[in-house]
Amino acid sequence: MNTSTRQYGDLATQLIQESRRSTATDTLLKYNDVLVRTIVREQRQLESLIQSALSNQDGLDPGNDPMTPTVLLYQTAILRNKRCLLAYHHHRIERLKDLYWSVGGALPLLLSTHATAPSNAANMGADATSAPADIRSKLSPHEVDFLRSYNASLLTFRSGVLATEEVDLFAPILKPPKDLHVLVRVVLDCGVIQTEVGAIDFRRGQRFMVRRADVEHLIVQGYLEEV
Repeated sequence: MNTSTRQYGDLATQLIQESRRSTATDTLLKYNDVLVRTIVREQRQLESLIQSALSNQDGLDPGNDPMTPTVLLYQTAILRNKRCLLAYHHHRIERLKDLYWSVGGALPLLLSTHATAPSNAANMGADATSAPADIRSKLSPHEVDFLRSYNASLLTFRSGVLATEEVDLFAPILKPPKDLHVLVRVVLDCGVIQTEVGAIDFRRGQRFMVRRADVEHLIVQGYLEEV
């Protein structure tokens, strides 16, 4: 469709189609900054047209003014564009939250430009889906700021409200563990981790029987896998 035949609202429809495609493929598509900015410019153009139409009313009764239907049409297009923009960004925010929790709240891992999906992702189940590689390249600067603020808020809540509670805010809750301890195999080197039995140097290929609460976040992130 060329520019001369394009109708108001067509661009906003493309944003909704992107969101649907993202849901259908279970992926986060690259933020469409060009399309969003084009829709914002269309909004400003529509607002200018409304102002121009209102300035030509010359005190006429809106019910008898021939420009009233035109103004209503422009206003309807503006409201529809706003709804589509809000729906697009809301969908992306929810996807970002899902990705954040899929890596156990490890924001540096999620934003790492060299992040790769662990090889054992297929064995960890849908609840521990790993974040796609190079997720940061798909985000807008504002989305990166949102993730950092979201992470900071959760850490503040964790260190404040939950400071005296035996609750791991970042542990998965869809499948409650049956045992306090778990046998794990190291998939990726983790370094030295403090556990209830002391410091353990998790090296690739080794197996350990440890308290689940001590290594739950490493299992979620794909560094360890249950045996």
